[in-house]
Amino acid sequence: MADVKTATANSGTPRAAGKPKNSNNFWINLVIVLVCIAIGFTIRSFVLGNPANFSDPERHVPINFLGNMYLGGYVVPMLIAMFIVMLVFVIERAVTIIKATGKTNGGEFVRKVQYHLANKNVDAAIAECDKQSGSVGNVMKAGLVKYKEMITDTELTTEQKVMSIHNEIEEATALELPMLEKNLVFLSTITSAATLLGLLGTVIGMITAFAAMSAAGAPDPNKLAAGISEALYNTALGIGTSFIAMLFYNLFTTILDGINYSIDESGFTLTQSFAAQYK
Repeated sequence: MADVKTATANSGTPRAAGKPKNSNNFWINLVIVLVCIAIGFTIRSFVLGNPANFSDPERHVPINFLGNMYLGGYVVPMLIAMFIVMLVFVIERAVTIIKATGKTNGGEFVRKVQYHLANKNVDAAIAECDKQSGSVGNVMKAGLVKYKEMITDTELTTEQKVMSIHNEIEEATALELPMLEKNLVFLSTITSAATLLGLLGTVIGMITAFAAMSAAGAPDPNKLAAGISEALYNTALGIGTSFIAMLFYNLFTTILDGINYSIDESGFTLTQSFAAQYK
């Protein structure tokens, strides 16, 4: 029992070692966000604010879609920045999650490992993990290495050996899953924040339009409609960004649920196989 406790206690070491990496990720993500904000303001100044988008560049009288977006105010570059941030993390998560799914289907992979374990060929099972080269394969390989070690162990009881394999799988899972879920918080935040920011820009634009009409005395319906139209560009951009972020967030979480299920299945396979064959 003492050996099992030692293995459990040592499982905390890799997590502690991962903290500086998480800190580095925070600063990298912060830099990405700041760069995207700078790009957003650059696009507003040099693309949306291009004189070619206005019939009267000095008075900013728009003649096309880009000119109207420019008049949406300073919320527009923030929304553009949010859209770029969303694209960056969608691409980053897509690359990571596609790699994590591995080269073979999780269910098929687990069945192959079960076949090799049934024939007591642990090395072949480990080779299957190397072929899979995904998160399920990584967790399964960690468990199989401990599995192979426990076969030759003569000091622990079968129950203690099974517990040791279980602890190894839990440790490998605890190290693997955070890397898959990392940065999804950006997509979940953008899903709601983009819509709210777009509405804020619209409200500010409408307040400005009505204030200008009030100061002018007799209201001009055409100018009022133009002002409201410009303000609504914020809402359109915010809702569009939110919609795309929501789609990819749900897609990624669905894929991760499948990976989690395969990892749970692989852990159950190892412990049950050992308990049945090495009593």
